[in-house]
Amino acid sequence: MSINDYVKFMTQTVVKHFEKSPLERKNIKELRKNERPTFLFRWFGVIPYALMLIFKKK
Repeated sequence: MSINDYVKFMTQTVVKHFEKSPLERKNIKELRKNERPTFLFRWFGVIPYALMLIFKKK
């Protein structure tokens, strides 16, 4: 990918972003925030989640 292609892509992305209404941008941001995995899973992977399930069963 050349520099010109990259600049063109970034320009299109920024223009698309700012063409949306502020309310729509806020809703998209909230959806992305809610879809994120929990803190333990993001930082430490599956092991804390597995341990939590084991201890929760008992």
